[in-house]
Amino acid sequence: MPDPNDPFLARSLQALQENVRRAGPAATAGYTLIGAILLLGGAGHLVDRWVGTAPWFLLAGLLTGMVVGFYELAKTIWKP
Repeated sequence: MPDPNDPFLARSLQALQENVRRAGPAATAGYTLIGAILLLGGAGHLVDRWVGTAPWFLLAGLLTGMVVGFYELAKTIWKP
């Protein structure tokens, strides 16, 4: 077990905590992008199966998911 009074260990853990804190918004934006594409693409696929229109609602869902996801990503990147 490492010594908790070790200054190197304390500085390392503080640096790790700071990196995790700063990476939070980027991780959230990435998950939002992937989630929007999967959710809206899946909904488009289900509508295609229900209506019987081959890939059209799937493609519309994927495109809409990409637009929503990249919009959220842009909001995170260009936050004032």
